[in-house]
Amino acid sequence: MSHTYTRTAMISRRTLLLSAAATATLSACGFKLREAPNYAFSTIFVRVGESSTLGNELKRNLEGSGRVEVITDARRINQAQVILDVVGDQREKTVVGLNSSGQVREFQLRLRFKFKLRNQAGDELISDVELLQQRDMSYVESQALAKEGEEQLLYRNMQSDIVQQVVRRLAAVKAI
Repeated sequence: MSHTYTRTAMISRRTLLLSAAATATLSACGFKLREAPNYAFSTIFVRVGESSTLGNELKRNLEGSGRVEVITDARRINQAQVILDVVGDQREKTVVGLNSSGQVREFQLRLRFKFKLRNQAGDELISDVELLQQRDMSYVESQALAKEGEEQLLYRNMQSDIVQQVVRRLAAVKAI
């Protein structure tokens, strides 16, 4: 019985030492988990339509950081340090491939998001920026329902990518 205990203790010590070595190696190379970004402002007014899924995800992402208050009520716009104006939020779907009988074989999905950031004085902190994501999607008519689900998933992925790009650009603003 003591032989089993000694062997278990040796294994757990070895595991502990290996874990400590891996942690020391990772910290020595500069690795650390991504933190919520720091913003040069503490309040932001986001002017976006209620039906915009991208705008809603952006607001949730900003609020989720815990470092900025998102104001959406136009009556409180004067309380915001900066104003994010969404100039455009557009989804596009175009046919890029047909088969020999003229049936659609491939679509290209695009998501465009255009915005600018300004302070209360009207000075542009980020001038008009258009972000574009696009994905190609094959299409088979016999799998139309599955392809519709795939299309929604691709749009959601593109939307998340654009939201992350906007958040990084907002975090890069140094002075308001």
